[in-house]
Amino acid sequence: MAIAFEVKRGGPRGPRWGVLTTAHGTVETPAFMPVGTRGSVKACSSEDLMGHKVSIVLANTYHLYLRPGHQLIRRLGGLHRFMNWPGPILTDSGGYQVYSLGKLRKISEEGVRFRSHLDGSDHLLTPESVVEIQEALGSDLAMVLDVPVGYPCSRAEVAEAMERTLRWARRCRGVAAGEQVALFGIVQGGCHTDLRRECVARLMEIGFPGFAVGGLGLGEEPERTLSVVEGCSEALPAERPRYLMGLGSPENIVEAVSRGMDMFDCVLPTRNGRNGTLFTRFGRLRIKNRRYAEDPRPIDPECGCTTCRNYSRAYLRHLFLSKELLVYRLNSLHNLYFYQVLMENIRESIRTDTFEGFRREFLARTDAADEEDIEDEREGGTK
Repeated sequence: MAIAFEVKRGGPRGPRWGVLTTAHGTVETPAFMPVGTRGSVKACSSEDLMGHKVSIVLANTYHLYLRPGHQLIRRLGGLHRFMNWPGPILTDSGGYQVYSLGKLRKISEEGVRFRSHLDGSDHLLTPESVVEIQEALGSDLAMVLDVPVGYPCSRAEVAEAMERTLRWARRCRGVAAGEQVALFGIVQGGCHTDLRRECVARLMEIGFPGFAVGGLGLGEEPERTLSVVEGCSEALPAERPRYLMGLGSPENIVEAVSRGMDMFDCVLPTRNGRNGTLFTRFGRLRIKNRRYAEDPRPIDPECGCTTCRNYSRAYLRHLFLSKELLVYRLNSLHNLYFYQVLMENIRESIRTDTFEGFRREFLARTDAADEEDIEDEREGGTK
């Protein structure tokens, strides 16, 4: 098998600490994967990532297929060499990107026909071609082609999308070269717990080394999201890794870990960094706020990232208001480091049986700090 997974601590329910082994290294879980959509985590080099505790990254099949093309990447030695990243890479199938194209795509049993957002050219992604693309990229972890649906949506539409996802999953599994890539099944079923459980059972019959929970964060309330996550976790096999797709705020991660999820990805660390929002152990810090204009302190005095070791809040505020490109890198590096330290702290709390206390303290602290910073925005702004 292309991967191995061992749960070191924790049972079939609740938080668990594990080790995922791939051909390109091991990953301790729960783990967060920075999003490198086009083979690059925005504003950061692979050397930056390696120096800031990142062990695994995510790249996007849809975008790399369109540009520069998976065959070109194969000819140049695969995605690891192409982006100079030595660690594991997970690639998603492009299902969500195709979903987001709206009227530019048409779904049939054959696959998804769509027009490129780059030049309007016509393309067809099938379950088989999605696996072929990810194998050409040299992915360690790959995803089946699925059909996500938004919320609200009728039960009939959700069930139809789930059935097609299952048929496509079987086709993906039929062509996947198991020794080259670990193919994950994706659990769909909207916000209907019974459909989600049915999807899990039927994906297990097909047989996958890992499972992803998709189709969430598409309009439903946060409480409903967590309810679905909990229901999926209860149905998924304990011995296989569980990946919650695309939901990755610090609060979401902590809550999802408490419900048995192992792997996470999200654009928030880099997107928020570019927008001037910095994550800290005391909540979010909006660097544009006037209170930081003459603040000589780092973002967080206890943070070990490159940014906090070398630059002040006042300097970062100056860069951000001046729209200097450097600030995108410095802010992103800090946020990425924050996420990796958060995952380290989560794993340590699971190992020491203190996770529930950690969860309560973390959520209470970040909620209180965010309220303070919001009030500062009302009073000061950027003047």
